[in-house]
Amino acid sequence: MATVKNLKIKTATCKRIIKELHSYEKEVEREAAKTADMKEKGADPYDLKQQENVLAESRMMVPDCHKRLEAALADLKGTLDELEKSTQVKGPEFEDARSIITEIESFLKTTEE
Repeated sequence: MATVKNLKIKTATCKRIIKELHSYEKEVEREAAKTADMKEKGADPYDLKQQENVLAESRMMVPDCHKRLEAALADLKGTLDELEKSTQVKGPEFEDARSIITEIESFLKTTEE
């Protein structure tokens, strides 16, 4: 049974995951720039290899975050639909959930292109 509390939790989960995704994307950019800088300066091969490993790990987190975001979005949509069907009272939580769904869907569309 979906409750307003569950809706709030799932909305906050989506917000957190999208924040994480943006953070990982920035980290990938930062680490790529650092790796390129190390290559230019002719850094020690061991240090360069370690930096490339860090970059690879950061890159692996982006698709993982996308999957978690898509799963959280589907979960949020299901909870919102269930609550809208069973509840006559609509609070600010519903609008917050709808705005997050719209934001995530537009974000996912731009990343697919």
